[in-house]
Amino acid sequence: MQELYDDMLPGITERQAEYTQRVADQLSGVAELVLDTPARSRADAERVMRRFEHEGLDGVLVVMLTYGPSLRVTRALGEARIPLALANIQPDPAVSPDWDMADMTYNQGIHGAQDTANAMVRAGVPFEVITEDWQSPEFRDRVDRWARAARTVSAWRRLRVGIFGYPMNGMGDARVDESALIRVLGPQVHVIAPGQLYRTMGDCDTESVTGLIAAEDDRFRVDEKLSVTEREDHARMQIAIERLLRHHGCDAYSTHFDALGEDGRFSRLPMAAASNLMARGYGFAGEGDVPAAALVYAGHQLAGDAHFTEMYAMDFPTDSILMSHMGEGNWRVARTDEPVELIKRPLDIGGLDDPPTVRFRIQPGPATVASLVCLGGDHFRLVVSEGEILDSQHLPALEMPYGQFRPASGVRACMDAWLRAGGTHHLVMNLGHHAAGWRLVCELAGIEFRQV
Repeated sequence: MQELYDDMLPGITERQAEYTQRVADQLSGVAELVLDTPARSRADAERVMRRFEHEGLDGVLVVMLTYGPSLRVTRALGEARIPLALANIQPDPAVSPDWDMADMTYNQGIHGAQDTANAMVRAGVPFEVITEDWQSPEFRDRVDRWARAARTVSAWRRLRVGIFGYPMNGMGDARVDESALIRVLGPQVHVIAPGQLYRTMGDCDTESVTGLIAAEDDRFRVDEKLSVTEREDHARMQIAIERLLRHHGCDAYSTHFDALGEDGRFSRLPMAAASNLMARGYGFAGEGDVPAAALVYAGHQLAGDAHFTEMYAMDFPTDSILMSHMGEGNWRVARTDEPVELIKRPLDIGGLDDPPTVRFRIQPGPATVASLVCLGGDHFRLVVSEGEILDSQHLPALEMPYGQFRPASGVRACMDAWLRAGGTHHLVMNLGHHAAGWRLVCELAGIEFRQV
């Protein structure tokens, strides 16, 4: 209603615009913010939303500068295609005895927020609410959590997941209705023929291959038993996979050992390639598991350095679960006090030659695991468990990434609830506690959240 207030308090629009700039300055380092001029009418609000959506922003933080009748923003926010948060804040954190009608007008956003929130609730639009003193660390923290969740949801809506070959036969918890996946969450499935991978490997230039090998020499402790042929073949495979992902616009992918083994043209499986590409920010999952690959990509957006893994075995004496997979893992979650190894690793799965494999133990400390469950139709559930990676025993015979995860709720309670919720066997792991962030992702995406 600033058109009304401009007559009553000349200069109020400029004053409140300066306030939004101070809020943006306070959030410097939390998110990259794009400001527009104050929206003083329905036309202004709809123009601003069109601009933000056209520029591909990850979310919109709505700040009430005065009381704003919700019908002026009902269409703009009700039809929003990017995540929303309502910052219930005001310029002055405290009411003081020297306040007059002007001060009340400057600080009356709270009832505009009520009207606006009511309109969004009635429209069925998911949104976050942040009620805080805008100058406080708590405000920065809450906006940071929302911004990460908004980036995750927006990234999902733009995501393409490439499958090299086909999904593993019989693996039911990895199956998904592709139409429901793109309709509800956004990821699109894109199948890439193994033949295209084979031809792209043949086109790899020597300089790229030697450059990748040199980078691995600097980063890893390299097994002397690895031959030049094995390393060059692995390097060509990784380079070819990434080139195809870029060509097809895919930021996540999955390979299946049978699809590559049965093809007949490949010498080995791309184990180390998956580890290196996860470390570069790609989503990954094994066995053609599209939901898990999309979730690993979401983990990169939400918390950084997402790691693909699964629950292998329970260890009741330590109340923990051995976490590992066939050989793929993001080495950015490795222990900082031990070298990451690139090893020659005998592997019968796939019926191919030994694949170079990255081996490490996961860094001890707080950790979160999550599973995306496809329950049929438009019903998706995220199952999340917080806990810690133990400073546990060496398992020298395991030639793959591994660690032991102790759920905060304990193995028995966690696994009882995990299985009752339909939690899948392919997971994403992030270091740190991120259940609150995953909960917000679910709220913004409109899917079910279950913490166990």
